[in-house]
Amino acid sequence: MNARNKSKFGLAAMIDAKLSIARFIGLMHLVSASLMGTHDKEYGSIYISCGTNRNHDAMLPVISLSLLISFMTTWIIVKKWIHKSPEFCLVGLDMNKLGKPRVPEMGGICVVFGFVLGILGYLGIMTFYFGSSKYVSILAVICTVLMTCIIGIIDDISGWKIGLAQWQKFVLTFFAALPLMVINAGNSTMSLPIAGTIDWGVIYPLLIVPVGIIGASNSFNMVAGYNGLEAGMGVIILSTLSYVAFIGGKPDAMMLALCMVGALLAFLYFNWYPAKVFPGDTMTYSVGALAACVAILGDMEKIAVILFVPYAVDFFLQLRCKFHFEAFARVNGDGSLDLPCHGLYHLTHLAIAVLKRVKRKVYERDVVLFLYGIEAAFALYVII
Repeated sequence: MNARNKSKFGLAAMIDAKLSIARFIGLMHLVSASLMGTHDKEYGSIYISCGTNRNHDAMLPVISLSLLISFMTTWIIVKKWIHKSPEFCLVGLDMNKLGKPRVPEMGGICVVFGFVLGILGYLGIMTFYFGSSKYVSILAVICTVLMTCIIGIIDDISGWKIGLAQWQKFVLTFFAALPLMVINAGNSTMSLPIAGTIDWGVIYPLLIVPVGIIGASNSFNMVAGYNGLEAGMGVIILSTLSYVAFIGGKPDAMMLALCMVGALLAFLYFNWYPAKVFPGDTMTYSVGALAACVAILGDMEKIAVILFVPYAVDFFLQLRCKFHFEAFARVNGDGSLDLPCHGLYHLTHLAIAVLKRVKRKVYERDVVLFLYGIEAAFALYVII
């Protein structure tokens, strides 16, 4: 074999080895994505097919870094907030415990801040390292989340039962939907079970988008009042949406959901029973609005509707009493919970009633875990 043939043989071997390694990396990316739901399927597929795209090789660290920013930012700020908020009288009563202890309120500000910083970190890396700058939809979602956060702040500062009236919340969340309306976010074509494929045209941004954001933000705010409930439900819903977005090749929707999941997990550590901090309407409106935004950007409206079925049940239960009863339970001397009235007027009341049939004493954690299970069942149905 002459020197030229040796050179060609060596080069071919080097290329084959490089491609094999790249394909292996791509396969590992797909496996990790399937397990964790944190990587766009397209990236791994491109690796397996050609194995030469440097940009895709860097995506998993970028996603991991963005999640880490969201998690750590929220964790650090919440620890500070727990000590500082009582100085400003930002505290609430823990209604499902004996003595109704006072707990720092409005921790949702920390969650939103961590979420926004994680997303901005992602956008910065994608813009300056990858040279991509087409992120108008993500910036519009950030605007919507921040506007709903402000609505929650106004309601929290005004005080429980003194704040914004329900109709005012509906009106204000309509304005929060404007960022997605003006950029015509989402896909106006939908495939419905009976009607088939329908193109809603201008009706989609002018009606369906605001209805989705108004409905999701307000309904998510209604299933609340128990330690860890709101944050945990948000983790389940947004994790499911991020996985479906990953499967569907919607990286923007996936990243928005995952960054909020990172922030919520950090917050949940402090919000779990017994809670050291409450989320307040500041978080619930923001998370609900984000879920709607992710569904719109990822063409997952039908999936979001399924995930919000428990919230729809809660709405109709409250409608029976014209929204006069609270979600809280009656606390017994041993810390166990009972129904506060004869009727079932909240999803939490329904959970207590069901649990009472299988165990003698029901505690706050039981109610939260039961509702986690219900939401997880809907999430599993969506994934399967």
